[in-house]
Amino acid sequence: MFAVVQTGGKQYNVTENDVLRVEKLEKQVGEKVNLDVLLVSDGNKTVAGTPIVKGAEVVAEVVAHGKGDKIVVFKYKPKKNERTKQGHRQPWTEIKIVSIKM
Repeated sequence: MFAVVQTGGKQYNVTENDVLRVEKLEKQVGEKVNLDVLLVSDGNKTVAGTPIVKGAEVVAEVVAHGKGDKIVVFKYKPKKNERTKQGHRQPWTEIKIVSIKM
């Protein structure tokens, strides 16, 4: 059984026991999260939502939080002696898919 879920503005194709890194969620480690289900399939029957599937449920557990690698944002204007250097580390949350119900 697999499902397509949406979180953080992105869509993920998941099955049970998958571990994903998604955009940061405001949950504590160990808490359960219900994700929006866009499509669910058990091999024989596939149900697509408009936009979400009614009655379908994907439960995930928060495993960890962290930050991604640093990227450098460097802007300059030629001949003007204008330069700005800025770093950024995108926060993420690691989740494990516990169950998928149709």
